[in-house]
Amino acid sequence: MKRLIERSRSVGEVLRWVTQNPSKVSASHYPIALHKLGQLLQQQPGQATVNGESRGPGQMLEQPEFQTLCQAIISGCSKFDNFSIVNCLYAAAALGLPGESPLVRVLEDESRSRLGRFNQKDVSMVFSSEANNKALEAIFSSQLFYENRQERFIRSMAEWLPRKAENLTPYTMALIAKYVARHRLREPRLLDTIANFLLKRGEQLDSKVIQKLVFPFSRMNYRPSNHSELFPKLEAILEQKAGSSPLATVNILMSMFQLSHFPQTVLHQVFSPAFITNVMSSPYALIVRRYLSLLDAAVELEFRDYSGPRLDPRYRVLMFEHALTADEANRKYSYKGLVAEALRQLVGEECYRQDEVLPPGYCTDFLLWINRSGTVLPLSRVPAASKAPSAHTTTSPAAISLRSSVLALTSDL
Repeated sequence: MKRLIERSRSVGEVLRWVTQNPSKVSASHYPIALHKLGQLLQQQPGQATVNGESRGPGQMLEQPEFQTLCQAIISGCSKFDNFSIVNCLYAAAALGLPGESPLVRVLEDESRSRLGRFNQKDVSMVFSSEANNKALEAIFSSQLFYENRQERFIRSMAEWLPRKAENLTPYTMALIAKYVARHRLREPRLLDTIANFLLKRGEQLDSKVIQKLVFPFSRMNYRPSNHSELFPKLEAILEQKAGSSPLATVNILMSMFQLSHFPQTVLHQVFSPAFITNVMSSPYALIVRRYLSLLDAAVELEFRDYSGPRLDPRYRVLMFEHALTADEANRKYSYKGLVAEALRQLVGEECYRQDEVLPPGYCTDFLLWINRSGTVLPLSRVPAASKAPSAHTTTSPAAISLRSSVLALTSDL
């Protein structure tokens, strides 16, 4: 059956093999069939044939034979192995099935329920295979993929994205930027590719798209390699488009401030009466005023040489409606998660521990073992004397070094 599907020369032939021979079709055949359908549609866009008739991709998705195939996958997916589940999900995405379709919803639900049991290879082998605009948009729009970090796919993407960026749509690149920011992927090749895309196409993009593309840089405090060209270009674009989307404009300015670039001319615009009037008439008036208030504070703190207009005190608002209690601050704005993610990327999970308690009762946020040369070592290599209190009164040099390191680390954090 696998060979028959792979040798099929039309959409109709694929569907006939799968739907008319249910007893000979296994779980592994369904993703093969979906992939083959996607290949045929890409080879002959708008010319797919079903029962001898010419069909476009949209029409093919509505055909009874294709619906029969989808229903068979829906009915049997709970019995599929992990690789078949993920492969079907990716094949459906590459085929262009909408996220709200019953097939995609069932596959995502099944994948989510198995997420803890997925082998990294199962997921990564699938997500690193195809990379066209439609497939990328479908993948990065998938909540399941967006919420979870795919290491091998990221490494693969860092290799091919610089070569294919020119053929991607702004929407696709914005989805990639969103994913990079979500998982704080401080991968220079990815970030520089986004920056080059911005430099080449910035004038054709609206402010909302530019905002999404700039955000990863400020989130990870990364100045792109082309920043000496990119930042003045963004400044010139904002001068022209500042009023088209006030919230996006302020967000872009905040990102630039975080990267120590201060576009003075644009500041004159956003603090002008005309811009404020535009803000007050928008549905996002309160949130824009909050960010303008934050931007005004940033000018005060970071841009001491600025002598232009500032935000009228009448329009200043507090970022928070009331003083936050310690519990609220810890729950909503704790940075421990960010530190843990940074350590995981920088030194690896085997080189740190979180929330460890060390004798005689030191509570640590994060524990690392660093030798005299400053190298972070895997905690599995920590001597036994450093892990537990000694029964004797003497303390080993390793334990003393570890405790002093812990004290320094805890006080710094």
